[in-house]
Amino acid sequence: MKTNPNKLWILVFALGWLFDFLFWKMKPGVNFAIFTTACLVVAFYLLLSDGLRPNRTSLILLPLFGFFAAVTFIRAEPMTTFLAYTFTLLMMTLLAVSYLGGRWYLYTLADYLGKSLLLVGSMIGRPITFMTAIRKEQAETGIQPSKRNIWPVVRGIVIALPIIAIFASLLASADVVFGQRLEDLINWFNIENLPELIFRFIYIVIIGYALAGVILHASTESKDEKLASPLIPPFLGYVEATIVLGSVVALFAAFVIVQFQYFFGGTANINVEGYTYAEYARRGFGELVTVAFFALLMLLSLSAITKRETETQRRVFSGLGVALVAFLLVMLFSAFKRLGLYEEAYGFSRLRTYTHVFLVWIGLLLIVTMALEILRKEHMFTFAMLVASFGFAVSLPILNVDAFIVNQNIQREIHAEANDSTNLDTQYFLDLSDDAVPALVSAYQTPSLPDSIRERVGASLACIKYTREQDTQKAAWQSFHFATLNADNALASIKKDIKGYQITSTDYPVMVTTPDGEEFSCSTYYYYD
Repeated sequence: MKTNPNKLWILVFALGWLFDFLFWKMKPGVNFAIFTTACLVVAFYLLLSDGLRPNRTSLILLPLFGFFAAVTFIRAEPMTTFLAYTFTLLMMTLLAVSYLGGRWYLYTLADYLGKSLLLVGSMIGRPITFMTAIRKEQAETGIQPSKRNIWPVVRGIVIALPIIAIFASLLASADVVFGQRLEDLINWFNIENLPELIFRFIYIVIIGYALAGVILHASTESKDEKLASPLIPPFLGYVEATIVLGSVVALFAAFVIVQFQYFFGGTANINVEGYTYAEYARRGFGELVTVAFFALLMLLSLSAITKRETETQRRVFSGLGVALVAFLLVMLFSAFKRLGLYEEAYGFSRLRTYTHVFLVWIGLLLIVTMALEILRKEHMFTFAMLVASFGFAVSLPILNVDAFIVNQNIQREIHAEANDSTNLDTQYFLDLSDDAVPALVSAYQTPSLPDSIRERVGASLACIKYTREQDTQKAAWQSFHFATLNADNALASIKKDIKGYQITSTDYPVMVTTPDGEEFSCSTYYYYD
């Protein structure tokens, strides 16, 4: 890049323009994946052309980047897409800070903090220092930057403009479509659009400048020659730490022993305590997860700041840590059971599904924490936490949260109807994303589905179809989304089947009437957790 800095600037500003082309007044869709992929391609091209090859370990991040980037236009459920955007950017950040060194898996929290700050600093100042260094090197070697006379270019433009205007007017008269495009282009340069054009030009320059800083950072600051030392060296005495840790372990042990029946008593326990399902599951679940989180944080903090000078001290501390994690696993299992009872009573929602998956991964993290404590590799905890985060973020798109909710709640309703108890909340389906539509259609087309449930599912689909028909704006290709395409195809497949469902009121709340004459509301108006 030093030999040809113009190539760097041309490409990064082209990426800035690409961002404007893909995102200006466009809905999220395939545009994010295209832009981030283009950024990686340009970065690799510039770095490889300078002979800077990536570390093999850094290349492991590329499949993860591809997975999360694809999820952004495959799934539409909000948490899934939020995590996909977040982890796509995280993969790009890790590539930028460990491109040459490849030791991202050994980073501690201090490394992540320090390297993130350095990357931000490079985005702000690196392009300036880069150009300053180029000029200094040219001055020292006696190479002068080429100075080209701009006036011939200006004269050429002045001569070409009237010629182009004449030919353009003739071509516009010859073809109506071309004439309309030409008129749109002229209107685009209207003085009324000047503030908008200036704003867009500014953020294109800012994006290109920041991307140049990231690429320059990867070329010089990603060697990982030395990892950060602990932020706080061990200072707490062994006796003090074991008293704290031992006291908490003793408390948890007493809690587990005394409340063992309370943990696993299920429905009978609710009756004994006088709780409803909601009070039993929600209250106890939140408290137990909070305890588990802060207890794990306490253990990691003590492990980092406690001085252990002898082998006996290390063994005792590790034993107490393992005992603490074991009791935390029991508590999380109890929380998992409480959540299952709540879902059995009221069905699945997004929040309950997130929590269900989260508990599995935090449980695995606790098991790994226990193993690291035994093996005395506590420095690997940050990597374990990163893997658990990846696992959670990967699990949601694979599970397909909204489709999972539809399938689970319908199956639960089938079981409830067999026991003369029906309470399928079809209104909640209306709050779900396009990911839920194919699952609803599949359920509606299932021959074995009881008629009473099919009627309510059909009403939901009629409401969804009506709502989608109100949006007449055609999305540009930049906003293409597989979830929308799949939903459109699924609804088209049952267009004739749901003709019997009529929208009888278009005022709020919108009402749909089933073939049997029952009315369902197409509006949701309450909080659902």
